[in-house]
Amino acid sequence: MVAGTATAVSGRTARRQQKKYASQDAAAAQPAEAAQPAAPAAPAAPAEDPYDQIAKLSKLHDSGALTDEEFAAEKAKILGN
Repeated sequence: MVAGTATAVSGRTARRQQKKYASQDAAAAQPAEAAQPAAPAAPAAPAEDPYDQIAKLSKLHDSGALTDEEFAAEKAKILGN
C-alpha cells in the first residue's frame, strides 16, 4: 500500500513538472518568434511621370469621363498645386 501511494504521488509530481516546463517552454518560444524579422515588404512601385498622368487624364477628359472641373482638380493634385 505504501508503494502504491508513493507511485501515485511521484506520478502526480511528474505531471505537474511536465506542465510547468511545457508552459515555460511556450513562454520562452513566444518572444523568440516575435523577435524574428517580418517578411520584407514589397518594393514600392516607381512613381509615374506627372506628364504621363496628365496625358491619361486628358484622354479621360476628351472621352467625356471627366468633367472640366474634375480634370482641373486632378491635374492640380498631380502638379502639387
